Amino acid sequence: METKEESAIILDFLPNGYPFDPRPMFRKTPIAQALGKEHFSLLELVPKKDIFLQPLEEVYIGEGKRDKIHHIVGKITSEKLTKTAGAELPHVIDEAVSKNEKKFIEFFNKAQPLTTRMHQLELIPGLGKKHMWEILEKRDEKPFESFEDMKARVKLMPDPKTAVIKRILQELTGQEKHCIFVH
Repeated sequence: METKEESAIILDFLPNGYPFDPRPMFRKTPIAQALGKEHFSLLELVPKKDIFLQPLEEVYIGEGKRDKIHHIVGKITSEKLTKTAGAELPHVIDEAVSKNEKKFIEFFNKAQPLTTRMHQLELIPGLGKKHMWEILEKRDEKPFESFEDMKARVKLMPDPKTAVIKRILQELTGQEKHCIFVH
């Protein structure tokens, strides 16, 4: 199933294309590296003519008329990110997790076992069997309402927001077999 992004956050904008592109200057196209807002896809975008994009700017990339983006080149790996894009990535993910806290709390409230020996919750950095059982117990009593609620109800819980951000970064760098947040 192909996951389509509706909008993306610009991580870096190269008005003269990639510096390592061997083509002559007049052949190079401006390029933007961006992170999809919904599925955290790393994307390479080509802006429309005479459009100058700013890092952290949100752009529409869905179906239909786009005001700033000409076309999507495709998905890229984290290794292809520029230094600037790589430096912006954690901040952009942090903001996305903060803005969509409900979506991530929903994960903690609905996470299921992957196998008889492994639970989705154990994929979150810093969560072992002990935390997993406590989270399952507490969410059965009453679903979690926020990261703060989780921290208050689960003893010695590592910060759930930080753990989710770490997990998304790990999935983006391809270090993980199971992806729960990145499509």
